[in-house]
Amino acid sequence: MEVKAILRKLQVSPSKVQLVIDLVRGLDIGRAEKQLTFMKKGAAPAVLKLLKSAAANAENNFKMNRVNLFVKEIFVTEGFRLHRWKPKAMGRATPIQKKSSIVTLILSENAAHAKAPKTKTEVKKDAK
Repeated sequence: MEVKAILRKLQVSPSKVQLVIDLVRGLDIGRAEKQLTFMKKGAAPAVLKLLKSAAANAENNFKMNRVNLFVKEIFVTEGFRLHRWKPKAMGRATPIQKKSSIVTLILSENAAHAKAPKTKTEVKKDAK
């Protein structure tokens, strides 16, 4: 079973959000929360809140086990743009486009499909 959560009207550019969501794609919930908690990007707190919301919905509404949840799919699309003007020299003005994002998160409950990257110790153990 899958759980879908959508974050709309995020006032961060989609290219900046893409940097954050690429790091959590395929991780289980615990690792993804840790990754987002310590990330210094501006979009990380909003994506973390979306992840916690989706996990809570999965637990409470669909009776899924939180331990088995992982990020199956996460992607960002462009939302609306605010059009503003910035004054320049000699009475001129240049346009500014303030971009927004729409983040879609899909959680799944099969831990066998989680594509968690191996830690350095796991790689060393496999090499021996």
